[in-house]
Amino acid sequence: MARVILLHSALGDSRLWKRQVPALEREHHVIAPDLPGWGDNPMPTEAYSFVDVVAELLPGVLVGNSFGGAIALRTALAHQDQVERLVLVGSGLPAWDWTEEMLEYFAAEHEAFDAGDLERAAELNLQFWVKPEHRDEVRPQQLRAFELQSAHEEPELLWPDLPPLSTLEVPTLVVVGADDHADFHAIAEHLAEQIPNADLVVVPGAGHLVGVDQPEELNALLLEFLSE
Repeated sequence: MARVILLHSALGDSRLWKRQVPALEREHHVIAPDLPGWGDNPMPTEAYSFVDVVAELLPGVLVGNSFGGAIALRTALAHQDQVERLVLVGSGLPAWDWTEEMLEYFAAEHEAFDAGDLERAAELNLQFWVKPEHRDEVRPQQLRAFELQSAHEEPELLWPDLPPLSTLEVPTLVVVGADDHADFHAIAEHLAEQIPNADLVVVPGAGHLVGVDQPEELNALLLEFLSE
C-alpha cells in the first residue's frame, strides 16, 4: 500500500480529485489536500512555501495536475529520498518559454483579477481550460480560490532552487490530455526527455483536467504505475 498525495490544479481544489480518490483508496492511503489559497485552506499572511507544505505530507507518491504538477516536480527535486514515485498530469514547468496564446490568456486573467472582477477572471479560466460539460462543477471551486487569494495582500512565495531535471532519479509518469494546449504537450515531451526514468502517455478525449475529463483512463494509469 502506497501513500498517495494528490495535488490539484490552480483551477480548483481537492474536489477535482473526487473521481480518483475512491478508485485509489481501495489499495492505497490517499491524501488530497487543499493547497494554501484554495478550498478550505486560506492564503497565508506571511511568507510561505508550497514545497514545504507538501514535504510535511511525505514520504509517499506525488501526483500533481497543472500547477499541482509543478509543485510536485519541485518537491520531488528537493526531497528525492522522500518521493517514491512521481506523476505529472498536464504539468506546468518553471521558467517555461510560453507561446503567445498563453501569454495573452495570462494577461487577460491578471487584468480581470487585479480589477476585482473575480467572476470574469473565473470565466476566462473556465473557457480556456475546462471542457463545457464540466464548467459548472469547476466554477465554484475557482471562485472560492479567487476569493481567498484576493482577501489580503499576497505574501512572499518561496521556492527552493531548481536542480536540473536530469538529476531526478524518481520513477516518473508524464501524462497529458490529447486536447490540452500546445504548450503542455511541449512541456510533457520535455519532461519525458529530460527526466531519466520517465514515460509519457497521451490520453485521448482529455483536456487539461485529465482526471475530470477521462477519469477511468487516468485511474487505470495511476493504479498500474503504483503497482510496478
